[in-house]
Amino acid sequence: MFVPLSAKDFIDRAKMVYGERIGIIDEPLQPAEPLEQLSYARIDELARAQAAALDALGVLPGERVAIVSHNSARLLISFFGVCAYGRVLVPINFRLSRDEVAYIVEKSGASVLLVDPDLEDQLASVPCRHKFTLGASGDGPMYCFGVEPEPWAPDEGATAAINFTSGTTAYPKGVQITHRNLWINATTLALHTGVSDRDVYLHTLPMFHANGWGMPFAMTGLGAQHVVLRKIDGNEILRRVAEHGVTVMCAAPTVVNSTLAAALEWEGDVPGRDRVRIIVAGAPPPTKTIAQVETVLGWEFIQLYGMTETSPLLTVNRSRAEWDELDTERRAAKLIRAGAPALGTTLQVSKLGEVLARSNVVMQGYWDQPKETGEALANGWFHTGDGGTIGDDGYVTITDRLKDVIITGGENVSSVEVEDMLFSHPDVAEVAVIGVPDEKWGETVKALVVLVANAQVTQEELIKYCRQHLAGYKTPTSIEFRTELDRTATGKLQKFKLREPYWEGHERKIN
Repeated sequence: MFVPLSAKDFIDRAKMVYGERIGIIDEPLQPAEPLEQLSYARIDELARAQAAALDALGVLPGERVAIVSHNSARLLISFFGVCAYGRVLVPINFRLSRDEVAYIVEKSGASVLLVDPDLEDQLASVPCRHKFTLGASGDGPMYCFGVEPEPWAPDEGATAAINFTSGTTAYPKGVQITHRNLWINATTLALHTGVSDRDVYLHTLPMFHANGWGMPFAMTGLGAQHVVLRKIDGNEILRRVAEHGVTVMCAAPTVVNSTLAAALEWEGDVPGRDRVRIIVAGAPPPTKTIAQVETVLGWEFIQLYGMTETSPLLTVNRSRAEWDELDTERRAAKLIRAGAPALGTTLQVSKLGEVLARSNVVMQGYWDQPKETGEALANGWFHTGDGGTIGDDGYVTITDRLKDVIITGGENVSSVEVEDMLFSHPDVAEVAVIGVPDEKWGETVKALVVLVANAQVTQEELIKYCRQHLAGYKTPTSIEFRTELDRTATGKLQKFKLREPYWEGHERKIN
């Protein structure tokens, strides 16, 4: 028997088994009117009402619905109101500039754009056939109650979401994730991290980021409770862990650092001790940080490796029985590795040292970019662009980044995109953008600039220029002026040479 896998499976089960249970506790402090506490029956009702509203707008299955929002119940519901009824969700990073959002909306061909109230003015001029602001003003046209949505025959090969990610090109690429990709990623992630209906999940991870790593689906299908957090703050994270009995959260290393800093000033026992599992990815934190999660917070540290193109789970590193007798530092040294392949995933390292992957979580392709898709999926393997090794025990260690993507605070930054922006300044003759180590963010964006003759522009002026056109996290935090940049005989930048001085003393050229 073959039954197609669908995003709808997760909300259907939640409604049937846990209908009366509170499924979402919305962020109370937001510009829209919070939806507060929602039962799974109500979540399903809202998802069906959203699908019916899209029917009324004439938005057909396969059409794209874009949403730019901080974490909110409305965004979480859209994973089901859009995807579960055959449309394609395009979740967009709320930190992007107006022009970057406009590019994604146009490139994806989205016919609907849903916007966070805080971004309403900034994105007012972004063209789209239907535009609504999340909250009371948008709830009327966004939810059509009392009308059953048009049925959609599930097709597990259909695109469920397009997630735009910065890569080695100046413009972000749209990653097509199918219903099969979403389903297998969510269930595999839940299996490896031990999710159950007793869990309370705190959304410290942006939901737009690789579809929240699959947690909106995994937690819903298993009846766990979602606690929505709009703004990351270490003290607020600890407060909500205490208030709601949180047991699981996902985070980039910078969120871990923020929570550790808050814990050092917390009055009384740190909440969640011996109860919370914190799942970390984006870049491996230092061994010291991993050890502090255990000693300062008393939480379990789990590390994942993957990327948007893989839904994102490829490897899992969770402490195992054989490590129970190790001291904290030795256990942390094992947990710093990317981990062992997730169930159903096969990994190998190419002759050039690149980590390659085969799995049901690998994307369908890049939206409207067949050439780039062919390159990424060449010879039946997904090419991660990351250099690494695989130990005899099957554990992967990421050692260097083969593609010029900088990961700062868990967000991907294309060095080419930032270079293009700096090149557009009349006083810039040459530029190379690299990632340099940073204690808080893992790494930050640094620009090495050669000025045109007699130019007098300052570091502050160039940073301000970038900030006017790029998202804040993409803007260089420092600029160093050079007389020349290392290049090959054919004129190609030798970024590995440019990076070397900044990474001296670091075992890996990724932080």
